[in-house]
Formats: sequence, structure tokens, C-alpha cells
Amino acid sequence: MTEVLALIPARGGSKGIPRKNIRLFAGYPLIAYSIAAGLQAASVTRTIVSTDDEEIAAVARQFGAETPFMRPQELAQDKTTDLPVFQHALHWLAEHEGYRPDVVVQLRPTSPIRPRDCVDRAVRLLLDHEDADCVRGVVPAGQNPHKMWRLPEGENGPMTNLLDVPGIPEPYNAPRQVLPDIYWQTGHVDAIRTSTILEQGSMSGKRIYPLIIDPRYTVDLDNLYDWAKYEWLATFGGLDFVWPGRARRPMPDRIDLVVLDFDGVVTDNRVWTDQDGWEMVSASRSDSIWLGELRDRGIEVIILSSEPNQVVKARARKMGLEAVHGVGIKEKGEALKNLLRDKNIDAAHTIYVGNDVNDLPCFEIAGWAVAVADAYPEVLRAADYVLNRPGGHGALRELCEMILARL
Repeated sequence: MTEVLALIPARGGSKGIPRKNIRLFAGYPLIAYSIAAGLQAASVTRTIVSTDDEEIAAVARQFGAETPFMRPQELAQDKTTDLPVFQHALHWLAEHEGYRPDVVVQLRPTSPIRPRDCVDRAVRLLLDHEDADCVRGVVPAGQNPHKMWRLPEGENGPMTNLLDVPGIPEPYNAPRQVLPDIYWQTGHVDAIRTSTILEQGSMSGKRIYPLIIDPRYTVDLDNLYDWAKYEWLATFGGLDFVWPGRARRPMPDRIDLVVLDFDGVVTDNRVWTDQDGWEMVSASRSDSIWLGELRDRGIEVIILSSEPNQVVKARARKMGLEAVHGVGIKEKGEALKNLLRDKNIDAAHTIYVGNDVNDLPCFEIAGWAVAVADAYPEVLRAADYVLNRPGGHGALRELCEMILARL
């Protein structure tokens, strides 16, 4: 059996994005995505995180990785390269456990959006080519270097083109279609023979085979702007990628019932209280626009809330909806079961929309669990789908439009 070690380097001293490796990305710590890629790959036999940070190590163990050693501080500096980190890990494992893998897979936390099969494809490609020292993930380059320039004399002198192309005298004036295809290396995956690291003293060797990855998966997290952009891609981009939680389910083909939490879904989760205890909430009028259309299509919409205040019933009446409210937090799941039984509706044909932890029991029951954009992290993690809009600000309208577009 070929021993394949997935090794995830994750030091604690990130400068661009502090505590980056355990910062929540689309509901999960960033490092959890790389750990999941190792654990879910059929070819990987061990998944280990190399870190100098005790908190990162604890999070790594929480998501199923091993942390048999702590990385020395001298190998966790800003300018530390990958090679000594991987050499340290391999020497430690050989010395303390007698463990000597045949292949090491590097999974960088900064590339969390990975195609489900990329790790196994990389390992298989390496093992299928005896001459290969390494397999590295690449994507088609977004910018062609044949149209790039050097400024040897600065902005006050003439430019020189970066690369020449045999047979094309002026590649910078040539159409893109006649220029050579160029690929950019990504951080998704490197599959490396252990001998390449220990004997050649290299993270790649000389014979590097390509694993071509769909460029839609290209992610490299360097700053908070990148973070927001790629978090949106992970949540709303429609990509099938390695996910740390349970597999997300698609919207049911048949929908009979949509159940809405009240606070934080129908409202924006704020409340105003006067001196006499009367409460007012904030909601979006636009959320009601398509409810009649759903009813005309045979889809019922009901509010299910733990809030006992009559404001729930008043708002539901204004929207033309039935409301079941005042159920206890612990009984919310049971209330949904009772509702489905009374209406003789199959849970598989039900959508539930929530925002807070007391909605999680209903997520387990409904056929499709939906979270508003500003839901709590635990809810974002558990949801099958996360809406673009926050609660009380068009989230319900967005969902209605999605459903109607499918009918």
C-alpha cells in the first residue's frame, strides 16, 4: 500500500490577515477546508497539520487532523520557505514514529476551494509516472506574459517585452489565439515524492507534472478584500468543492411548504420597546411581493417562531401568512414535526429558513435548510444554501424569486 501523507502548513503569525488560518471562512475555520481535503481523499492515509501555534493545533484536531508535533519557532518566520518545514515534519515522523510516507501532499490553507477529486487526481498522476518528482496544480493564466513588459530604464525609457516567441516577431501585437498556452501554479495541491524533499532537497524536483484545475476554483487569500470576494464565491458561486461539513443538499424538485423563522428572517432581528412594553419590529415590504404567486403555485408559507409576542401574528396577518408562535426554543423542532403531520406534508418537500441556533433542529428535519446572509456562523455551516440578502432586508423575496424561477 502506498503511504500518502497530507501535510498542511499553518503558522500562527500571519500579518496580512491576523489569525488567518482559524478565521471563519464561509462558516468554518479556514484550515478546516484543507483538513477536509486530506480526510476525504481516498488516496491519503494520514492528515497532519504542521503549526507552531497551540490554538491552531486545537482547531486542527477538532476537525480531524493530527498534530503529533509542534513546529519550532525558527521554522515559523515570515520568510520561512516550505522546504525546511516539510523536512522537519518528515524527519520527526521517521525518528519518533518510524513513519516514512512514499508521497507527501501539500495542502495550503490559503486555497480552500478545491475540486473534490483534485487530491486523488494529483496522487494518481504522480504514481502513474515513475519519472515524476512532483505534480503541481495549475490553472490557465488570467494574463498572458507574452504581452507583459520590462521597464529597464524606468518610466522615462523604452520598454522591452518580457518573453519572445519563436516564429512570432512581435508577440505583444499578436492575437491571443496564436500565442502559447500559459498556466499559473495555484495552492490547491502539490503531490511530491518524499525522496524529492529529502534526497533532492526540493519541494518540486525537476520533473513537475501538471494537474490542470478549472480556473473558477482559483483562490489565494492574501488580504481582507480577497477574503470577502472568495467567501462570496464559496457561498454563492455554485461550485462543487471539498466542504468541511455535511454535504449540501440541492433545492427539492417539489416544494409544498416554506417555513420561516420570524426574528432575523422576516425581521432584521431588531426590536423597539416603549415605556409600556409595546414592541415594534423592522421588516421589508418587498418580502411580501411574491407570496401570493407561491400560493397560486400550490406552495404554502408559514411563520414558525419561538417569540410569544403578538407582533408575530400581526405581521403574519399583514403578509397574509399563517403563524405558529410562542413555541419554546427546545420545542421548535417538535413544532415543525407537528406542523408537517397536521398538514400531511412530507419533510422532504419542505424548505426551512432560519438565522439562529434555535433553528438548527428544524434544519435537520426540512428537506432544504436555508440561512439568511447575516445568520450566525453555526447556522451558516449547517445550511444547504445561504441567501445573498440579510434577514428583514429582502431575504424572503430573494428566496421566493429563486423558487419561482425553478417552477
